[in-house]
Amino acid sequence: MIKAKELEHLKELVVRMSIYVETAIKDAVNALVERDDDLARKVIDGDHIINEHDVQVDEECIRILALTQPMARDLRFITTAMKITTDLERIADNAVNVAERALELNQEPILKPYIDIPRMSRISQKMVRDSIDAFINGDIAMAKDVIMTDDEIDDLNEKIWKELMEIMTSDPSTITRAVKITYTSKYIERIADHATNIAEDVIYLIGGKIIRHLEPDEI
Repeated sequence: MIKAKELEHLKELVVRMSIYVETAIKDAVNALVERDDDLARKVIDGDHIINEHDVQVDEECIRILALTQPMARDLRFITTAMKITTDLERIADNAVNVAERALELNQEPILKPYIDIPRMSRISQKMVRDSIDAFINGDIAMAKDVIMTDDEIDDLNEKIWKELMEIMTSDPSTITRAVKITYTSKYIERIADHATNIAEDVIYLIGGKIIRHLEPDEI
């Protein structure tokens, strides 16, 4: 039989990983906005720590599954933890992508002030934090709020893309820089998508309902 302290330990591992991931998002975008190459390299070099946490959670889940053969809610908890850390690891990969684009863009003149990208970053960080809080506290309402927030990120991403298209059209010499910024915006949009995945998994964990592919009003 599975012990409560084993599930608590697993939860702590997921939370610890999420803290590293949220920091990576913040630092990657700050590296771009502040033109800080050292901070960008810190994000890239630190990715292995997040990967190690991912492996650690998987190994712990497999150990619990093998030794205790959990049933019902406990089984959902363990499988959800494994899925969540997969999304967290992919979020970290996108933060690394942002840091890599920052290193490139920092070598060139600023194309335009970074306003919407930091805003996207703050929202996506909160989505990650809230999705993990929903997991910890079993909060379906918070998980649903995360899912609903994804539209805000999509709107900002589209706004950035349209603005950059206008800049590229009027001045072809900006194309290389503009494309890299659109990539950066897309990476942050993907971070929000993964946070949404986590929120959907939390709803499955708590209510046993698979909501992926449903419309928001059907959740």
